[in-house]
Formats: sequence, C-alpha cells, structure tokens
Amino acid sequence: MPGEARPRVLLITRKWPPAVGGMETYSVRLAEALEAHAEVEVLALPGRTSGAPPSGLALIGWGLRTSLRLLFRGPKAGIVHVGDMAAWPLGWIAGLRARRTRTALSAHGTDVSYPRRGGIKGRLYGAYLRLGARLMRRAVVIANSRATADCTAGHGFPDPVVIPLATDLRAPTEPAPPENFILFSGRLVERKGARWFVREVLPRLPGNIRLHIAGTRWHGSEADALADPRVAFLGPLPQDELAMKMSRALCVVTPNIPVANGEFEGFGLVATEATAAGGVSLAARLDGLTEAVIDGVTGFLLAPADPEAWAAKIIEVAGWDFATRAKFIARATRTVQERFTWSRVAAETFAAYGIAAPK
Repeated sequence: MPGEARPRVLLITRKWPPAVGGMETYSVRLAEALEAHAEVEVLALPGRTSGAPPSGLALIGWGLRTSLRLLFRGPKAGIVHVGDMAAWPLGWIAGLRARRTRTALSAHGTDVSYPRRGGIKGRLYGAYLRLGARLMRRAVVIANSRATADCTAGHGFPDPVVIPLATDLRAPTEPAPPENFILFSGRLVERKGARWFVREVLPRLPGNIRLHIAGTRWHGSEADALADPRVAFLGPLPQDELAMKMSRALCVVTPNIPVANGEFEGFGLVATEATAAGGVSLAARLDGLTEAVIDGVTGFLLAPADPEAWAAKIIEVAGWDFATRAKFIARATRTVQERFTWSRVAAETFAAYGIAAPK
C-alpha cells in the first residue's frame, strides 16, 4: 500500500568481509536482499584483511559493545536477526528490551556441529546451545539445509525452517574452452577434503592437470597439501577473480569427506557459486552439499572419499568436447539462476519472520 511503513530489520553478525567464507557471503547477500523490502541496519564485526575471521579479543570486544547498545538503547527494529547460533545471547538481550520484537537466528553447519568434537570445549558449547534453546523458544531458527536443521533441532531448538542459500554470480556471456587445471575454493580444514584430494585423487589424474587452491590457510595439517608440485596456492581471491577462475577451470571440486569429530558442511555455497559462474561443479554426496548441487543438472554429486569415482568423473569431464561442455553449462547456469536466488531467500526469510515480503 502507498505510504505503508517498511519493516525494520536489525541484522547482527560476526561474519563479515573482508573475512572469507560462506557465512560471510550469506550475511552480506542477505542484508542486500532484505533491503529491497525493508529498512535494514547491520551491526557487523568485520574480519581481517587476510581473509581470516576476527581475533578472539576483537570478538569479545564487539560482543560486549553490541550487548550494551542493545541493553541500554534497545533495538530500533521490529525484527532482530542474529546471523549465527553462537551469537544467540545478542538476540536474547534484544528481546529483554523490546519484548514485541521478533527474533530470528541463522543456523549454519559449523556453529551447530562444534559440540560433536567432544572434549571439554565441545561439551561446554553444546550446553551453551541447549541454554539458548531454553531461553529463546519464541525465536525462529533458519537453517541453510536439512542437515543443519536436524543438527540444530538436536540441541533443543524446535522446528527450524530450512532456507537453502543462493548466489548472484553470473557466467561469462561467451563460454571459452577450459584451461588444464582443477579449482578448489575454501578454507583448508579437514572436512573440506583438500589434502585428501591431493593425496588420493590428483595422482590418479593425467600428470599435466594441476590443482589451484583459492582460500585461506587454516589447519597446519591441511596446509601440507600445498607442498605438492602440482598444487598452486592462490590465497583468498576477490569475488570477481574467483568467478573467473571457476569459469576457466576444467572443473571446480568440493571434495568433502566425513571426519571423526562429526563436523559437517551446512550447505556448501561454493558448489552452487561454481555453477553460477559458468564452471562444472563436482561435489561430495554429503551433508548440505546434496542441496547445493542438483545431481546431473547443476553439477555432479560423487561418493565421498572414493578416489576412483572422483578421478573417473574428472577424466570424463576433461574428455568432453566444447559443444557438450557448453550445453551442460548453459542448462546448469539457467537452473541456478532460476532456483538459487537471493530474492527467493529474502521472501522465504520474511515468511519465516511471520510477515509477507513487502512489494
């Protein structure tokens, strides 16, 4: 209706650029998508210029400052959306000052699976999440995949709403023949499978195929993979450069593997982004990746930790002629542009808030 006030949304997130990762991308793109329908204020903690998340000290300081602001000034919004489960107390504090405020929490993979690591840290964090579930029963929880929703519900949060992620990357208007490299994009952590891929799959491929890794160093054991002479480490790349690399790669791999500590991939946005950018996406048939890739349509899902299956599919894709590759990419990118949109995420998020997205 003309003159009708737009909803006001306060988005609180500790995942923000220049830090690099799916949660950071989610926070930025969600804010932009919501702004098409609402007045949006963002209280964010930026990451480090290296692409790494903020330090523990910076996180504590930001949490205290944000808590004091919410407690003494109150949220000036009807909806408070906290960007991840670890920051749930900020939503609880906002509710203390403005009880009619709707509160939403976003659930991702890592921030709800951490208790599975066990040990004193895992047990404490699990208790912390269960406390949040008791104190925030009225909050709506938005999970990025069914795998994430099931894990979140296991901590006591009732009926999470599943809203798969999206991408606004676009493929080149004129496709070009691929170059002779495979691309891995992401943090070097065990579950993402970079080291496994280098050790188990790369030796099974023709010797002239190289692996390019774009992302951030994380765990020292995973960084060992960078010493392989067939691996080129690119570091974190700006979004436009990453998209170009995706379109030029022979294929983009997301070779996640099951890990002993039980952590999992909440969604696997990079697999969807690879398709949107005009690449051929190969992903493990595991966790949230099964919702990020439509098997045989937007990419291919492969058995996790099966090097023979991975090598065979990569060799098959390498053998495609240009017409076959262009036809597959055209269909895949069209499907992603239709289904994995941030406008869809915004509309479904407003529905989760309990209001229709304003026109």
